[in-house]
Amino acid sequence: MVVFRHKGNFSKTEDFLKNASKANAKCAKILKKYAEEGVDALKAYTPVDTGLTASSWGYTIEENGGSLSIYWTNSNVVNNVQIALIIQMGHATRGGTYVQGVDYINPALAPIFEKIADKAWKEVSSR
Repeated sequence: MVVFRHKGNFSKTEDFLKNASKANAKCAKILKKYAEEGVDALKAYTPVDTGLTASSWGYTIEENGGSLSIYWTNSNVVNNVQIALIIQMGHATRGGTYVQGVDYINPALAPIFEKIADKAWKEVSSR
């Protein structure tokens, strides 16, 4: 026979869970700042012809299983083709030539990723 006895309460566990739920809200606010910086950087780095692709950047922040993710989006789509991606990756033309891609997304977002990593490290190392 196994017997379990319990004294006290779960106040420490409850406090931990309350703080954990507040942490996600705090992190979402921090990520929003960096998501907006990312949009600004992508707008600045996007090669400009008409300016439509550069002005079409946005973002979403999604929570899944307790983790948060930033997704940068671009709404400039022509004939089901994501224009931001063909600028980045390159593409063939109707005339049979190839237009070389321009790596502008990675240089735009690299400083943002570094800022996020620095902020996250400061948060976890200060506890």
